[in-house]
Amino acid sequence: MSKKQRSRYSLGYLISQAFKSLFRNGMMSVASIAVLMSCLTVMGSFALLVYNINYNLDQLGSLNEIVVYCDTDLSDEDVDAIGRRVRLMDNVNEEAVKLITKEEVLIEERQKYSEFTDLFDQMDQSGVNPYPDTFVIQYEDNNKVSALQMELEQIEGVHKVQCRADLAETIESLKNSIIFIFMWFLVILFLVSVFVIINTIKLAVHSRKQEISIMRYVGATRWFITTPFVIEGIIIGVVSSGIAYAIEYFLYRTVYNAVSVNYGMIDIVPFGELQNVLLIGFAAVGIITGIIGTSISLSKHLKA
Repeated sequence: MSKKQRSRYSLGYLISQAFKSLFRNGMMSVASIAVLMSCLTVMGSFALLVYNINYNLDQLGSLNEIVVYCDTDLSDEDVDAIGRRVRLMDNVNEEAVKLITKEEVLIEERQKYSEFTDLFDQMDQSGVNPYPDTFVIQYEDNNKVSALQMELEQIEGVHKVQCRADLAETIESLKNSIIFIFMWFLVILFLVSVFVIINTIKLAVHSRKQEISIMRYVGATRWFITTPFVIEGIIIGVVSSGIAYAIEYFLYRTVYNAVSVNYGMIDIVPFGELQNVLLIGFAAVGIITGIIGTSISLSKHLKA
């Protein structure tokens, strides 16, 4: 028998031993898969929830905006001069400086308060527009927004500067808190999964204790003895991740359809944009958890 054939035979034997061990300890194997699958499903659901919360918070967009109201008696040239000066300021996204003229503001207000037609008719007759020209400015660095606000207030012809930096900081703090809680939650679930797999492998090692002793006696290498158990842990991880992914798919689709129909103001990221990352994440966490659980158990029960 060639070396290649022996290697192929050995690999087939090791894999077959892993499957035999899984079936031999059927209840604990099912328990391991069920617990790891549950942990992955909960972790995936929480991760998708956090992602969608952050997505909706980012959609607010206007949190990184400053609104500059000009004096109402400025000429078009004065307003243009203010716009040029604003675009040259530090921490200002030059391409995201938008001018809303007083005429545009008047049109918007007329549409918004259509029940007060007499008031707007009087404005038209007098030829006086009380609304100011307005600049909407997007800044780049939240840490420098206070300095930018002060600079804007010092520009001649600027009546008022409105900034929501405090709200932006509050939202950012909320996002960081959610991520922090999620990370600890993930660690706890990960440890629970590893604990259950360790106990599964313990039973497998105990049931094959005599066989392992004979294999050691005839000179089997440690690698040859431990590999079936490692493969067993990988199988548990792969099966768990596959089931968890299928459950997550149906759960997400159900929630997506329900929210889209009943809560149109909330944006849910389509599953298609997340499925690859979710599948890879489930597979990676499942396999790594299986390997770690197996390695810890073997280190305790298969000492040379």
